[in-house]
Order: sequence, then C-alpha cells, then structure tokens
Amino acid sequence: MRSLFGRFLYEQLDIEWNLGRLDKDIPASITQNLHPQFEIREYQKEAFARFIHCFNNDFPGKEKPLHFLFNMATGSGKTLIMAGLILYLYEKGYRNFLFYVNSKNIIKKTQDNFLNPNTSKHLFKNEIHIKGKRIILTQVENFDGVSENDINICFTSIQQLHTDMTAVRENALTYENFADKKIALLSDEAHHMNVSTRSRRQLELIGSWENTVERIFNSNEDNLLLEFTATHDYENPDMEEKYRNKVIYRYDLINFRNDRFSKDIEIVTSNFDEQDRMLQAIILNYFKQQVAMDHKIQLKPVILFKAQKTIVESRANKADFHNLIEGLTGSQIDRIRQSEIEIVQRAFRFFNEKGLSSEQLVQRLKSDFEEKYCLLVNSEVVDEDTHVRVNTLEDQDNPTRAIFAVKQLDEGWDVLNLFDIVRCYKTRDSGNTTLSEAQLIGRGARYFPFTTSETDDGPTDLDDGDKFRRKFDEDRDHELRVLEELHYHSIHNTRYISEISNALRDTGMLDKNVEPREIKLKDEFKETDLYKHGVVWLNEREPRDYQDITSFADLADLTVRQQNHEHTIHTGAGGVTTVMDDTETRSTQVLDRWDIGLVDIEPNIVQSAIARNAFFTFASLKRYFPHLRSMHDFRTSENYLGRLEITFKGDMSQLEDNPREKLTACCDLLDKIESELRAQITDYKGTIDFHPRQIQAIFTDKTLNFAASRAQINRVSEDFNQYFLPGKEWFAYDTLYGTSEEQGLVKFLTRWLRKWESTYDVRYLLRNERQFAIYNFSDGRAFEPDFVLFLGKTNGESAIYQLFIEPKGNQLRLPDRWKEDFLKEIDAKYHRSTLTENSEYRVIGIPFYTQIYENDFGSALNEALEHTPQPDNQAESATE
Repeated sequence: MRSLFGRFLYEQLDIEWNLGRLDKDIPASITQNLHPQFEIREYQKEAFARFIHCFNNDFPGKEKPLHFLFNMATGSGKTLIMAGLILYLYEKGYRNFLFYVNSKNIIKKTQDNFLNPNTSKHLFKNEIHIKGKRIILTQVENFDGVSENDINICFTSIQQLHTDMTAVRENALTYENFADKKIALLSDEAHHMNVSTRSRRQLELIGSWENTVERIFNSNEDNLLLEFTATHDYENPDMEEKYRNKVIYRYDLINFRNDRFSKDIEIVTSNFDEQDRMLQAIILNYFKQQVAMDHKIQLKPVILFKAQKTIVESRANKADFHNLIEGLTGSQIDRIRQSEIEIVQRAFRFFNEKGLSSEQLVQRLKSDFEEKYCLLVNSEVVDEDTHVRVNTLEDQDNPTRAIFAVKQLDEGWDVLNLFDIVRCYKTRDSGNTTLSEAQLIGRGARYFPFTTSETDDGPTDLDDGDKFRRKFDEDRDHELRVLEELHYHSIHNTRYISEISNALRDTGMLDKNVEPREIKLKDEFKETDLYKHGVVWLNEREPRDYQDITSFADLADLTVRQQNHEHTIHTGAGGVTTVMDDTETRSTQVLDRWDIGLVDIEPNIVQSAIARNAFFTFASLKRYFPHLRSMHDFRTSENYLGRLEITFKGDMSQLEDNPREKLTACCDLLDKIESELRAQITDYKGTIDFHPRQIQAIFTDKTLNFAASRAQINRVSEDFNQYFLPGKEWFAYDTLYGTSEEQGLVKFLTRWLRKWESTYDVRYLLRNERQFAIYNFSDGRAFEPDFVLFLGKTNGESAIYQLFIEPKGNQLRLPDRWKEDFLKEIDAKYHRSTLTENSEYRVIGIPFYTQIYENDFGSALNEALEHTPQPDNQAESATE
C-alpha cells in the first residue's frame, strides 16, 4: 500500500526484511524467559526483529519519544509480543510499564497472562532471569517508590487513566508520576484510542482520552508508546498521516489465514427453526469431539449461542436450550438426520460407523450439555468465577461446553476450542452489525493446535510449529478436516448470507474464490498387482528416550565445549578529563584473561546459579541425560559442567572477592547452555525401521481444494493435464495439480523411463497428496515427499525399488536442506539392502529435483539404481 504521504514504515521494513538486512536472532532475554509452552512463530520473530532494529537504529522519520503500532490479526499473539518486548526493554533499562485498554475484561485477562503462574496462558517463566539476575514482575498502582530492580506494571483502562490524570485522588497516577521516569506505555485494541484523530475535524482534542495519553507520552523523550490492534484504519487521511512512520508491522487477518494459522469458516444455513438449528449445531459439535477422540487428540469443543441485541434475549436463548436438552428425543435427532447438508451427513455417517443410534446420541448430548456445563456471559462486569471459566475454556478441568452471550465476547476473548457459533435470530442486519458479526467469527476462528502422528490415518505434523497450522486445505475428504473448521449456523436468508460472506471476505477470513478439484487413480492402475498387493514402506515417529546421550560430548554443537564462555569483569574503572586543558587522568587497571573451571569456583556460587534457572532441576536434566546420577554429578563430573571453563576478561584482582561477578558469569553460562540444549535436544526421533503399509490403503481418490491464490497454478495444471499427461500410463493418477517444478519432474521422468523401459516392467509414479509422511531420523520432523516412484525389474529379479522424490525450486533448496539430507540418509542406509528377510523391496532417497539442475538429478538417480551412464541402445527420446 502506497501512502498519500509516502511509504509506510512497515513497507520500508518489508524491503529490509526480504533483503536479509534485519538481524533475525532474538535476544536471550526474550527466548529464555517466555514460557516454554509458547513456541515463537516466524512472524512473531519478525515482529521482535523489526522493533529491535527500529529501537536501536535510525530510520526515515524517526523521532523521540518513540511511538510504534503493531497491526496484527486477532489470535496472532499480540500479548505474547507485549510480554517479549517488556523483557527486552527491561534489559535496555526500562523498569516501568503502563498497560491501558478500553475494556476492563481485557485488563483482567492480561493481568492473568502476565502475573498468574497458575493459569494455562501465563506468558512468562515462573522465574525470570536477565543477565544472571532474578527479576520480579510486580503490579503497581503508580510509579512512586517502585523498585528499580523489578518490572513494574500498572494496569488501567483508558477511561480510568483519563480520570486519574484530571482529578486528584490518593494513590492514583498523576502527571508528576511520569515527568522524571521513562515509561513504556502499552495499548491493546488501540483502534479505540484514536477517536479524536479519526474525527479531528469534528472534535476538539483538549480533554479527550487520546490527548491524555499524548501528554503522558510526551512528558519524557525516552518514553515509549507501543500500540497493538487487529483493526487499523488505513483509509482515513488523518490516521494515515499520524501513523505513516509508526506502523512497524502489518500482519493482518488475511496474512494470518493464508499462513494457515486460523480455522476455516463454513457458513451452515438451514430452514430449521431456532431449536432445531441449536440441535444441529450441538450434533456437529459432538461429532468433532468424537473425531478428535478417535485420533487421540484431547479436545473439548465449545459452542457459542449469539443473541441479537439484549441480555434478555440471551437469557431466553439459554432457557430454550435447556428445555431442548431436557426434552430431547430420538425422533428429533432423526429429523436432523434427514438434513441434506453435507457436513451433517458426514457426522451421521460417522455415528453409523461407530454404531451410535439416535437414542444413544440423545443420552450423550443430555450428559455433555447439562445446565452446569453452560455459561451466561453478559454482565458489564463479569464475576470472578465466570471470568475464570470463560478464559480457561481449553483447560481439561473446565467442563464448559456452551456459552450464551450478546456482545460481551466481541473483543479480548482468547479461545482456541470454539468450533460452532449459532446465530439465535432470524432478522437480517447490515452495516456495522454485520461487520461486528464477521469480527466475532474471526475471533472464534483461532486454530486449535493438534498433531496426528499417533493415528492410523497417517501423520501430518510437517515440521516444528506445524501443529499450529491447518493441514487439510487441499483435502476436504480427510476426517480431521472438521477440526480445522468453524461452523457458523444461520437461518437461510440469501441476502444476509451474501452480506456476511462479503464481510468475511473483506476481513480475509473467506477465500474470494475456492474451487474443488477431484483427482482419481486410473482404473488400469487399480487393476495392477502393485495396487492390489503392493506396499509402501514408511517409518514412524516415536518419543526419544535420550539413552544415547551420556554427556555433553554427545551434543556436537554445544559451543561451550568447543570454546570457553567469556565474561568481562565490570570494575567501574574509568577516568576524568579536564575540559579546558585537554588533560586526562585515568585510573589504572590490570587487563588480563584467565581461564577458570567451574569446579574451581566456589560450589555454593555454582549451585546458586543452577538454582536460579528452572531448566536445571534434577527432574528436567534427568529427562535429557538419563545417565545423570545426581546434581552433584552434574556440577562436578567432566561429562557435564565439570569440564567447562569460563574465560574472565578484565582486572583479575577484582574477581577473587567478588562472588556477585562469579555468579553472574555462571548464570550467563547456564543460560547459554539452556538455549543450546533446547535447540539441539528434540522430543522425538524417526524410527530406523521401515514398516509396510498397503498401497491401496494409502493412495485413494481425493478432492483437493484450491484458493484463488493458486489460480495461475490451476491454469498451468489444466494445460499440463490436457496436453501432456494423457498416454503416460506410468503416472497413477489421472491429473496433476502441481507447481511447474513438479511438472518438470514428470517431463524429465518421461524421458528417463523411456531410456530404461526394457529394464523395468513395473513403473508407477504416485503423487503424495498428504497421504503419508516419513520422519527425520534425528529429530522426528515429519516430511511428506511429493512423489514416490515404484520400479520393478524384468531381468529375472523380483526386487521392487521404492524411491522418494521431492521437486524443489532453487529458492527453497537451502531452507529445506534438512529434507534433502534425510533423503540421502535413507539412501545410504537402505538402497543396497532389502527391508526384511523375505522381502525384495528396497527404499531409496534421491536428492532434490530442480529443473535448472536436472542433469545432476539424473546422475543421482542412475547412481542410486546402480546404473551405468549409458542407457539401453533401444532407448529413444521422449516427446513432450
């Protein structure tokens, strides 16, 4: 987007990021103090990197005090970014933080996230350590007399802040609070704070909320104002002018959805009355719970019943729902069973396969949706019990299944396991109301993370963090697809459906053009012995037991073994310069470097450093180092800390009687060890043994779903399928919807197979449309090779070669290097040996196919199959 006033700051940073000019390493103050349950996603790392770059470097339009805005989608982790920035700013000398927002409920939720270690969404480690010192996070009412060693946070609403600043009240914040302290102000849902900017021509700034913040902000040039919003108005010229040099990152809903971090939205319409619409919704909700259970996924799906305008309506909805559940009968279930809606039919097919009758469903729904499991959330100030229940819905000990509300949850609600929203009214609204409904749907579309590696349907956990992404966008037939969808249940009203669909498209939650494509196995292939009786050999992922790790020496990349950790002794030495006569007097100091082993540092100091880091408990260490005998062993044995040394730099005379300096050095060393251990030690590994799976159970007809973003690929694929693929009997599917690189592979194999057709009478290439994964031996990362090629010899041998092949564009070769290394490992281990004593299968991994390096791929293919460079003299070049 090009601003009327020039390029936005985020656009400048887009260029810098894409050119690799921003440092992508996140400081240890952030990575080592956020709660380990929160994996920092790539876009979050980018948000941190952008701020750190702008905080420390000049950029066009930079001025103090610094003011930045993060425009990030609902559900993208804005509060995690806040927590990380607080940690980084503490390291940079900030101690006082003012968090303000428009809603008291958001304040309560954020207080829990920051301060309450007993909640499942607590963002910080139980103990925070920065540069070897334990840091306390303290809630304060104002900044008078606060500790300079603590992180001091004041939580307030923008309304209360304005009141405090304009009225004298004991213990309240005052402008004097801010005059002599540098403050970092954090504003959530910041679009509420710009009323006067958006309507500057109509309203006076004096006395407004926004002016209150600006006055606080401008009271000290070292202050910081960090705003966060999912909704920023780029169209208003006043807003555009104000924020041109302040929008540091734009990662809005369409980016969030396209990166597959959200559920997909499905609008379910029917002509049922309100009670049957409620019943249909809870049937689908229960269906999702059972699918998850079948796949060993812990899920308690929640359903929201949305009233139109008033609390009275919401209470009536709740009463009607309880009457429905209490009087529920099998005949009512059978009425829903007759629905022609495809997702409803899928649910009942599932129930039929499980042998669940309508009467059994009645009993289960009555049990799951008892009144005690339903919650009314409508009061202006939510009571403590309701607040806890509504903000811990994912917790297994929270039994809530249904929520009844009007608007109370439109903002600030953070929930992952909302899977159904029922619109409990028939009338059509438009304008702001429809947009509000679309925003509520967007809030409910946060993705529920799951992996499937323990199921029989095949794993889909592609790489680190992939449990947080949709996995079945192009496979609507997969049973688990239903766990990636949020269903919005509405009366069938053509005009309303059009309006809500347009609103969802405008916010980025619906694709503007989604087209299904069906791919089928060729009938001739289904008649082959390979399809009927053949197998594909796959390995599995299993928890790592770490029995192979007996010491730090087994971790090749542990840098503290290869090079001593260095620590500079801070002595306070300096000098005095006389300005008028240019003379300078310096204190003398002896600069030196000295290696000191941890075993030579006082044991109580080393033990204190260990105790300050929660990672180094015996239980934690025993998990990763099962041969560890005791904490004394960890501290003194050469297998662990006993062999490590610290190189101290500076005046060594200042070290001997300075336990604080030694403690800081030890804490920094342990922080480095923790960071490297977490990076190297994985929870899983891929099994060395491969096991057979029936080809006909893995490869089936499928329906793929393509978005508008792949329209060009689709057009190219249609041409490829129409003009090139016919006649290629060795290609098992009737169509290929793939990249130009994948099509290039098929064209290459057309020529290559022609050369060796007298050698192989079994020749079949199958596209892996997310049907299977294999697991990296070292860390268990899942990898779905795009193709598997089966070759069988005709020269009296019965061996079947199974080759994993991955086409890869040149720009992706380096980021995906681990996959190619894995393929090479497979080849090195298996291609010259059969898999079992009575099997003639051989598994081969081939380095990446890239069109511009096509000849290299051909050579690797020939070498793996032990072919000489010269093909049969009968070979002819294939025509394309």
